[in-house]
Amino acid sequence: QVQLVESGGGLVQAGGSLRLSCAASGRTFSTYVMGWFRQAPGKEREFVAVIRWNGGTTYYTESVKGRFTISRDNAKNTVYLQMNSLKSEDTAVYYCAARTYASVSSYFEERTYDRWGQGTQVTVSS
Repeated sequence: QVQLVESGGGLVQAGGSLRLSCAASGRTFSTYVMGWFRQAPGKEREFVAVIRWNGGTTYYTESVKGRFTISRDNAKNTVYLQMNSLKSEDTAVYYCAARTYASVSSYFEERTYDRWGQGTQVTVSS
């Protein structure tokens, strides 16, 4: 059973940085598509970023392009989300997600991910 555990959230001032980590169990982590999603208060959960198995392909939602970077270390079974130039609108619970099966479905839809972490709170004060 694959388990995902996020860490690194917290309170930061606008313009600051945080790095989220997501540690995964499972011997085939290197084959998973890994994504980050977030859910702000009163809003639906939304796609933030995704990275394919070898780290060579990444996608971002428009609002975080140029500020956030997703990366992975397959030797450590960990995916990261480096968040710079944070804004108040980035405040949300951030979730790590894994797609552990082969699929041609969209990377941007949460329904295509079959494993989720518990979430970590990111609060950006203005």
